[in-house]
Amino acid sequence: MVLFPSPSPPGGDVTPFRWLRETMNSEERGLSLISLLVGCAGHISSGNFDNAMALLVQIDHLATLDGDRMQRIACYFNKAFADRILKSSWSGYGALNSTNRTSVFEDIQIRRLFFELCPFLRISYSITNEAIIEAMEGEKMVHIVDLNCFAPDQWVNLLHSLRARPEGPPMLRITGVHEQQEVLNLMGRRLKEEADRLTVPFRFNPIASKLELLDIESLHKSGEALAICSLLKLNSLLALEDTNSNSTCSPGSTASSSSSSSPLQTRMIAGFLNSLYGLSPKILVMMEQEWNGNNNVNLVERVEESMNFYGALFDSLEANFPRMSPEREKIEKMMFGEEIKNIVACEGAERRERHEKLERWMPRLELGGFWNVPFNYHGRLQAMRLLRSCGFDGFDIKDQKGCLVICWKHIPLYSISAWRLRYSGDTPAIYGSLS
Repeated sequence: MVLFPSPSPPGGDVTPFRWLRETMNSEERGLSLISLLVGCAGHISSGNFDNAMALLVQIDHLATLDGDRMQRIACYFNKAFADRILKSSWSGYGALNSTNRTSVFEDIQIRRLFFELCPFLRISYSITNEAIIEAMEGEKMVHIVDLNCFAPDQWVNLLHSLRARPEGPPMLRITGVHEQQEVLNLMGRRLKEEADRLTVPFRFNPIASKLELLDIESLHKSGEALAICSLLKLNSLLALEDTNSNSTCSPGSTASSSSSSSPLQTRMIAGFLNSLYGLSPKILVMMEQEWNGNNNVNLVERVEESMNFYGALFDSLEANFPRMSPEREKIEKMMFGEEIKNIVACEGAERRERHEKLERWMPRLELGGFWNVPFNYHGRLQAMRLLRSCGFDGFDIKDQKGCLVICWKHIPLYSISAWRLRYSGDTPAIYGSLS
């Protein structure tokens, strides 16, 4: 395939690729970058690191962090490819990489920017709170288990809604689960302050734990109406389902088969959902990214899938915020860039950024004993009003089998769904196979 036109640039002091970057239009440059990125993934998969490095040089000359959407995306993929190659040739990579992780404060800051600059969490908070309030109508003792407790905004809004109930607010207990105790401490203080101000009886129960190590049976007490909330978290268990997680994968190859798998890795999500079912929640609400990035061990397929997803995310940011916005740049670098790095440079259990579409989550939930609860009209209307009032142009919310999918120019990005316990009279729907 010919990726570039043949004529040489005028003069000899400018590299051909930089000259092409300046003379190509955005569409031509974007197509060339896509071809180069996919080609680089192919070379890395087959172990042809020399050829891959040659393409990395070409990508580097065409891509730039202050360029258009495809140029910025290519920069992050290019760095991720380089990290993957470096992992295979330098034993000190792991120690160096461990020193580059963000602090608790930086993580909170970037999540706050994601909340403010992107509509996904705002819409999810609105929709899931509406579903929880409806499920908890008339309840006097409400317990919410937040499996990804990192920001107070959702529950501050819920406190206000519960206070406005005609029968008065219930006794509210929130159990927050997060790996970092400092995050939970900040959450607890903020929510307690708001609950005291609103005179809503409230207790915060922090649990610092990884999701897979959570003692689920100890979460719930009798007499409480339980709601479970999982926003952008259940996908973290997908890596533990990888039967190759205990194997050491060469960055230049696909995962090799493992002779055995730990109990943790055996149908992790099915077991986790069954445990949640055992708590008899009145409702479970969840939000997940809407793209397939789990079982495709083929690096080329993974790169193509993730480029489509992040391409839409970058495009939506560029359409709604100036290209030189420092806030937009922080989200792309500290959040999306780090996710791309994990998707491309890691394998096995190290590859935490694994995602599945709603069509695969639905049968997982049903096998776990849950039944889909369609969002009511008021909740959907409120979400659409929120989207319009925030001034985010180009986004839409679509109904999919009673669940809601947030789209950018018809490209699905995030799904939101609600679930209750399945009763004996319910007939499970038939979706696609999980294999």
